[in-house]
Amino acid sequence: MNPVSIFNDVIGPVMRGPSSSHCAAALRIGRLARDLMDGEISSVLIEFDREGSLPTTHDSQGSDMGLFGGLLGWEADDERLPHSMQTFEESGMLQHIVTVDVGDPHPNTYRLTLTNAREKHSVIAISTGGGMMEVHSIDGISLHMDGGYHETLLWVDPATELSFDGMEVISHSAGGQKLLQVRGDHFPEVPAGVATMVKRLAPVLPVPSRQDINLPFTSCAEMLEWDGNKKTPVWKLAVAYEMARGNFTEVEVIDRMKNIVRILRRSIANGIAGTSYEDRVLHHQSGRFAQLMKADRLLNGGALNRIVLYVTALMEVKSSMGVIVAAPTAGACAALPGAVIAMAEEMNLDEEEMAKAMLAAGLIGVFIATRWTFAAEVGGCQAEGGSAACMAGAALVTLAGGTRDQAIAAASMSFQSMLGLICDPIANRVEAPCLGKNVMAASNALSCANMALADFDPLIPLDEVIDAAKHVSAMMPREHRCTSLGGLAITPTSLEIERKLASLKSKSCGSCACH
Repeated sequence: MNPVSIFNDVIGPVMRGPSSSHCAAALRIGRLARDLMDGEISSVLIEFDREGSLPTTHDSQGSDMGLFGGLLGWEADDERLPHSMQTFEESGMLQHIVTVDVGDPHPNTYRLTLTNAREKHSVIAISTGGGMMEVHSIDGISLHMDGGYHETLLWVDPATELSFDGMEVISHSAGGQKLLQVRGDHFPEVPAGVATMVKRLAPVLPVPSRQDINLPFTSCAEMLEWDGNKKTPVWKLAVAYEMARGNFTEVEVIDRMKNIVRILRRSIANGIAGTSYEDRVLHHQSGRFAQLMKADRLLNGGALNRIVLYVTALMEVKSSMGVIVAAPTAGACAALPGAVIAMAEEMNLDEEEMAKAMLAAGLIGVFIATRWTFAAEVGGCQAEGGSAACMAGAALVTLAGGTRDQAIAAASMSFQSMLGLICDPIANRVEAPCLGKNVMAASNALSCANMALADFDPLIPLDEVIDAAKHVSAMMPREHRCTSLGGLAITPTSLEIERKLASLKSKSCGSCACH
């Protein structure tokens, strides 16, 4: 696997939809599957393992929306995404979604069988959290793709050996077939007649994968050893990391994050102005909060009130299928940017300072993603909300001009207090208690940032806290890891809300092809 990138795995993708691990990752899987079929699909069979998360969540949490958008070749922020399945079928393509008993080890496993007039191919892929995905099998042949390379697949005679300058060639064999996987930063020229079939799969990640990446560090402990007594601010260490990972200049790293900050600020403004979407549990509430805050009719929370407002606004944009940034996931998209942008505005800091704080958060996220996961289906909400709080703690210390060690302390303390958090979305929608958990994560981060600035002792090193969260997740019941089978998700009121939403959705669609 390629090493984590801040802009691939942690702060991103820019997307629409309720869940990055469901919608954005499924879209990327769909894009690769579309390329495998040369853009021509007559039908697709989609199979989900009964013991995974997808049989109960694929419709309401965006897997269908993302997957069909990807099969249509759309981007993750395309405004047409909510109607992708309907568009897919209206274009003359057939789809069938079934539940199977196959014992897939990962809860977010997609098994696709695609056909057109000429050929048939199968794909097995997983969503690993935060919009990231991996392809594990094509046509029954085990391989690995992360969506970062230009991938050329060559079906050849078993005796054939090929090489391409500057590219990696991986040979796979199964059932008498030989498949050569050629990956690089472009598609190679393939000599005529050497392959019975050639497929070209374009990259789907913003930061390309590369061979022989030499990173300065991949854990917090390694970073501290690498930096030594220089005590470099965490945002600068983040720049150094991403320069090595993405082959960028310092200016390019900062500018990329500034662009993300601008997207987030627009989304916050849109959220406060008002959002609407029919298939939704919570409707527009941030506008009322803004009015009362402006009129001094709320309890005096200082900067925290602005943070709550911005977190709420971003969550409402997500729920209305507006544009958000998974930071680190869609379900936890609001805690980090809401805290950073609100606090920066309270301090009269500009977008570059916001970007630096987000970069500091991104590096903390690199340490989490490298050691563990952001996927609630694997780790519960501690993997999403807990990670967001951890990252936001470091970001807020950065805004305050705190030291490297204070930022790490804030990250450690913020994560420590959110271990064990389950994922139990009400009515199977990623809205509530997700909103409250995002607010809690941001509030927790603010408290821990101030404690760290006052040199409170976190006691447990950050890497050990991440490992502890991973250990907790291994003991967490499946029902509490984003399957809508536990916690608030199975309360009578939650189930009744889900029934009402299903009825409304059915009436609005009538007899259209999406039902």
